[in-house]
Amino acid sequence: MSKKITYKDAGVDIELADRALGSVTKKIRSTFTPGVIGNLGGFAAMFRPDWKKFHDPVLVSATDGVGTKLKIAFMTGMHGTVGIDLVAMNVNDLLVTGAEPLFFLDYFATGKIEPATFETVVSGIAQGCSMAGCALIGGETAEMPDFYDAGEYDLAGFCVGILDKSKAIDGSKIKPGDVVLGIGSSGLHSNGFSLVRKALLEKEKYSLSHKLPDLEKTLGEELITPTRIYVKPVLALLDQVSVHGMAHITGGGFYGNIPRILPDEIRVGIDSKSWEVPPIFKILKSSTGLDDREMFTTFNMGIGMIMIIKEEDTDIAIKHGDRNDYDH
Repeated sequence: MSKKITYKDAGVDIELADRALGSVTKKIRSTFTPGVIGNLGGFAAMFRPDWKKFHDPVLVSATDGVGTKLKIAFMTGMHGTVGIDLVAMNVNDLLVTGAEPLFFLDYFATGKIEPATFETVVSGIAQGCSMAGCALIGGETAEMPDFYDAGEYDLAGFCVGILDKSKAIDGSKIKPGDVVLGIGSSGLHSNGFSLVRKALLEKEKYSLSHKLPDLEKTLGEELITPTRIYVKPVLALLDQVSVHGMAHITGGGFYGNIPRILPDEIRVGIDSKSWEVPPIFKILKSSTGLDDREMFTTFNMGIGMIMIIKEEDTDIAIKHGDRNDYDH
């Protein structure tokens, strides 16, 4: 008789996956909000919004990943912040509509589960959900032997939010004379890393442990800095001023994202000297040789979110930003 071959022999250890998930159950439950129904481990997750808060509720959804920034996590062994990136890239997209994030689901795929790495990544996702005020309600862990290189994984996220239809922000209220305000980024966020790696690691041959003169931390620490989550401060501001439009500055930079919210007859002018561009972007500009337009088409250049408001609300919005910490 031939020797039997088990699923574990083929490289998939279901018991190990269950144990790894069990190690982060407490952190996942810590994100639960009153709308969560049931417990972890079901085939699907249930959530009941507080419909009474809304006159005409609309559900809003988003999905995104972390991209090749994950390569930096693999190279540095620093996996604690990419989960925050995953949440941020989704909830910030929801936010530009004026939506409040309700719940989040994640997809973690790898060749072979490494429990310590898995726990660190999912803990980061839970932290990001807490920062955004949404529940990590479920997800999927996929172990796929021979599909990923050893020590590597991929992440995807899915988020659902809610808003009152009458308060939806779609850019249609933008008018000539409105003011464009920028909210600072925490660095590169989760875009442009294929170019970043090619320029800084391949061309310049910088080590991730190297500390460049203009940076306050090592290059690896700078590149792995998590994407800023804007949800709580911006939702609070929406209660104070009328925001006509918002844009999350992700892939495509200023030129690719701001026009997405503008009425056909409206254009905006950005004074690029009105804020200090962080050193990492200056380093990249020197290394890549890109001109200003190319830089602003590729990176956020220190501005992770822009909002367009009435001129008379400018002081209120600026003071609100000064009083709030966008990293918590």
